[in-house]
Amino acid sequence: MSSARQTTDHDEIRRWIEERNGMPTRVKDSGDGGILRVDFGKPEQALEKIEWEEFFQIFEKNDLAFLHQDKTADGELSRFSKFVSRS
Repeated sequence: MSSARQTTDHDEIRRWIEERNGMPTRVKDSGDGGILRVDFGKPEQALEKIEWEEFFQIFEKNDLAFLHQDKTADGELSRFSKFVSRS
């Protein structure tokens, strides 16, 4: 069985995303601040790539935490992640 962990550590989040060839993005036209996403591989049209600095500014402004799974139940590298409220 595999479990998910929650973190707010910027270095840990960036390392997890980059180890899976992900990039920081936000949903286009999502208003002030934006809605964060992680894009893996070919970019989706609904997302726009942003720099890490902007990514973490939005992350902090929206008081988010990063919920992620390191390995799947069968031991493979997992890409499961989502942004959740800290409160």
